[in-house]
Amino acid sequence: MRKFFSNEAGKDDIPLWLDWTNKHWCSYFFAEMSALAYHDGTRVKRELKQIGFNNYKFLENDGAQCHIFNDSENLVIAFRGTEPNQFSDVKADLLAFKRKARTEGKVHLGFKIELRKLWSDISALIEKKKKLQLWICGHSLGGAMATLCASRLEDRSPMLYTYGSPKVGGKEFVDGCEVQHYRYCNNNDIVPSVPLWLMGYRHHGELQYINYYGNVRKLTVWQKFKDSMRGRWKALRKFQLFDGIYDHSIANYANKLKIIWEQNNK
Repeated sequence: MRKFFSNEAGKDDIPLWLDWTNKHWCSYFFAEMSALAYHDGTRVKRELKQIGFNNYKFLENDGAQCHIFNDSENLVIAFRGTEPNQFSDVKADLLAFKRKARTEGKVHLGFKIELRKLWSDISALIEKKKKLQLWICGHSLGGAMATLCASRLEDRSPMLYTYGSPKVGGKEFVDGCEVQHYRYCNNNDIVPSVPLWLMGYRHHGELQYINYYGNVRKLTVWQKFKDSMRGRWKALRKFQLFDGIYDHSIANYANKLKIIWEQNNK
């Protein structure tokens, strides 16, 4: 069973330090939370209680799920990503037609529908906690829902962390969404490449590309190509024929980002 929210190496015997001002810690923490979001409310509540969060709510409606929890200063909304055995998730991914967003421009219809299922409950819960700093995260479909959610809550100045997220909307939506967004892509993860650019979709957020060596780097097109080939060659040597799917695993994101956090916290 995966252990969530482990501390730095050598400090496993002490509680996890919640370092909200540390970007590297946040990147790791929200990756772990995005992984934990795939579990049911009982498991998530137990894990969060162990690191000091007692105020927790699990929202679910027709396959769409999110977890909301807070302490005295911070409130987190974590969306569950795609479950292949959930028809509503597969349907959401396939409904790639663009429709008018609640904010600006047009967005992916399937992602909009999934967020709509939870929106009234999310709004009601966070309305009571306006003074708290808002953090939103998710992986895959969860990252897309997190991006749409953050765009609707722009006046709350949310911090947005997504992992392996597909594109959510068109250029007008992207340009009009003024949210601080750290968008992580792990090497050859295939999901961020869809929906296609030719369909009018664009990415929102500041790309945080995790290269073959496990470092976050800004690369030229040529460097990105070489890095991609390194990943594919390593995968072939291990007989991993679907490198783009393997790199999409949220566990891989979390493991790599934990190492980066530890290296920058020495």
